[in-house]
Amino acid sequence: MKNIILIGFMGVGKGTVARAFAKTFDDFYAIDTDDMIESLENRKIKKIFEKEGEPYFRALEKKTARWLEKSVHNAIISTGGGFYRQKNLKKIGTVILLESSFDAIFKRIVEHPNAKRKLAKRPLFASPEQAAALYEEREKGYEEVADIVINVENKTPEKIAREIYAAVKGS
Repeated sequence: MKNIILIGFMGVGKGTVARAFAKTFDDFYAIDTDDMIESLENRKIKKIFEKEGEPYFRALEKKTARWLEKSVHNAIISTGGGFYRQKNLKKIGTVILLESSFDAIFKRIVEHPNAKRKLAKRPLFASPEQAAALYEEREKGYEEVADIVINVENKTPEKIAREIYAAVKGS
């Protein structure tokens, strides 16, 4: 199997699902593009946005996407919410959209035991109205680039991982 790329709105559970997948299927390891960028820059994404702005961050995503295409195999890659716009996405691997309603995503974040940290990591959720508008704006774009769509509402990360594996193996 080639790489699997998880896309979807922030807070949908891409990182959690990637870790569950890698734990369940030994042939894969989990990579998170936001973690890679933070490591590259030695600072949090929030700080990158504050100091350098979104265009600089998007350039870092592009650099990350190029490296993934050339250097990574047998990985499940969780991405930032805007990473789906990378032109070489399909060259990196099979693109899986983790789909959920905005309300379910928001509920998942605010009801999490570590909600304060999760909300701080996602400054756009400071304004739920703004976040909902961004969700609506991106929804069609996610669907256009996805090879496979998996609905994640009311499912455990392990169940989602098994669904992804079955869908990719069958494609």
